[in-house]
Formats: sequence, structure tokens, C-alpha cells
Amino acid sequence: MLLPYLDKNRIEAGCDEAGRGCLAGAVFAAAVILPSGFSCEELNDSKQLSKKQRDKLRLIIEKEALDWATGIVSPQEIDEINILNASFLAMHRALDQLKIQPQHLLIDGNRFNKYKEIPYTTIIKGDGKYLSIAAASILAKTYRDEYMFRLHEEFPKYDWKNNKGYPTKRHRQGIKEFGTTTYHRLSFTLLPDEKQLSLNLFEPSDNFV
Repeated sequence: MLLPYLDKNRIEAGCDEAGRGCLAGAVFAAAVILPSGFSCEELNDSKQLSKKQRDKLRLIIEKEALDWATGIVSPQEIDEINILNASFLAMHRALDQLKIQPQHLLIDGNRFNKYKEIPYTTIIKGDGKYLSIAAASILAKTYRDEYMFRLHEEFPKYDWKNNKGYPTKRHRQGIKEFGTTTYHRLSFTLLPDEKQLSLNLFEPSDNFV
């Protein structure tokens, strides 16, 4: 059972990102403020849910949340400031769009760049512990997946509709055969040397399909 809040006396926003480990595409983040008394037994870390479950929960979150927003950082920005800072920036951009100012932030992970003067708490695997972070993980994941589907239509040779930009065998084979696109993160190791290749490739799972 996920926890509804860390401090019931403050307006809390849960924040999470999606796409940090990808070779291509933007990183997305979401911020969600849930109402007091919100309950949803199905809500969980987006990686533990099927696409059908995530799509269903997204509708519930968008309807019942007091406020929610998403933020995006482009591949070019990722290359300029690195993926860790890009993940924080995506969360900041999501927070910028909230109409309700939170009094406390719940951040998935163990690090964060302070946003304005709002206190925050980092929580390792927070998307499996707090409802608001789980909700943010679902919004970030579903919006990013839709974005990668659109990119796949433009560049189908990399199989982004299935791998969402993660370093699968087929994705890296596409890079090897056709080169990179404007959506690839050029600061990442896109093609490890042949000795590393067999160790670093993995196939799609429901975590990103």
C-alpha cells in the first residue's frame, strides 16, 4: 500500500522522470498534487504496470489530481548539461507549470537541485512508496511513450515504438547501420566497442513497452 503523504499538513507535489537511461529522445518529468483522502489501489510505480493499466490510471490522475503538469528537456539540452541535471530541469519545468504552489516536494531518487525555496525530500524508489510520486511516474512515462511513438513514425528504422529509445539490440543495430538522428543523445555511448556490445545490449520488456 502506497503512502498518501509524508506531511499531511503541507501541500505536497510528487515528482518523477522518465527516459533517463535512453539513447534517444527527450527526458520527461511530471509533478502531481493529489487531494487529501485520495485513494487508488491500482496506483503503483509505472514500471510495475502494463501499458493498459498506465493509460487507465493516467485518466484517473488527470481527473482527480488537484494539479499536475509535465516538463520536457530536449536531447540537445541533455548533451549540454548532462542527463542528471536534465532530469532535475525537467522536474523544474513541470513545477513551473503548476497553478497551485506546493509547500513540499517529494522527489523520486537520491538527489535533486533545489527548486525556488520549496523544501524537498528525496526518496529512493519513491514511485513505489508514495502515491503522488507514483502518479508523477505514470504521467511522465505515458507522455514520453506517446512522444516516442511520434518519433518512430519519422524514424522507423530504430524501432522506437517498441524500445522507446532505450539501448536495445535493434536500436543499436539501427544506429550502426543508419547513423544517428537529431533525437539521439550524442553525449551517450551509442555504440560500445564489440567486446562491450554483448554485455550492454538488452531486449525490450514491459518496463518501457
